[in-house]
Amino acid sequence: MIKKLSLNLRLFFEGALLSYIALFHWLRPAQYLATKVWGPLVYMLFFVFLGKFATGQDNTSFYVIGNAIQSVALSGIYGVSMSIDGDRWDGTLPYLFGAPANRMTVFVGRSFMHIIDGVLGAVIGLTWGVLLLGLDLSHSDPFALGLTILITTFSTSGLGLLLGCLGLITRNVMFVNNTVFFLLLVFSGANVEIQTLPAWAQVISQALPLTRGIAAARQIIAGESLSHVLPLLAVEFSIGVGYVFLGYTLFRWFELIAKKRGTLEAI
Repeated sequence: MIKKLSLNLRLFFEGALLSYIALFHWLRPAQYLATKVWGPLVYMLFFVFLGKFATGQDNTSFYVIGNAIQSVALSGIYGVSMSIDGDRWDGTLPYLFGAPANRMTVFVGRSFMHIIDGVLGAVIGLTWGVLLLGLDLSHSDPFALGLTILITTFSTSGLGLLLGCLGLITRNVMFVNNTVFFLLLVFSGANVEIQTLPAWAQVISQALPLTRGIAAARQIIAGESLSHVLPLLAVEFSIGVGYVFLGYTLFRWFELIAKKRGTLEAI
């Protein structure tokens, strides 16, 4: 039992690291820093200034917090989905399906490094907000804020795992990723208050990751305690778990269909 657990843990962490390296083997340190440091700044400034122009100077923190937290979707959606879909295009999918390794360990492990990457992106976004846009974090609980970012990144990565599985049967997964990412900009509450959306859109918002994470982050930065936002975080985590299991179910189903039809590279 202990030996099996140790093997699965090794598979989880080594697989997570190697998958991340394989996905970004072309990325140099300077390119990575530009993506993680300057990218969030440009991304945030656009929506902050657009939001300030539309609603007024007093709403600056609303857009800073929303877009800093929403930036985790860059890793959670694009990075995670491509770590799954990349096996198909790189020709490694047959080896994955043929390996005797625990499927759940391999599947969930693909998101691990991207969760860390997403947390880092959100922290950088909030840092830019403090340095350049006057965001005040003095009333927030650092532990509560960090936990909120971690849970939100996890839930978004769960959606990324599901999209990655859909990428196994679509020719243009980036179209799907882009559509979902831009929908999150509206429906997650990052740039538009949920209460102002139509009723049908609010229903969609409640089923998506990020929605409750962004709301919890805003409340924590405003001075609320962890216990106050814990219900929001619990639901956010549950949504992430739901997407993970839905994605894993599709992944296993695709594997069975692929083996049955003998179409491993193109399910």
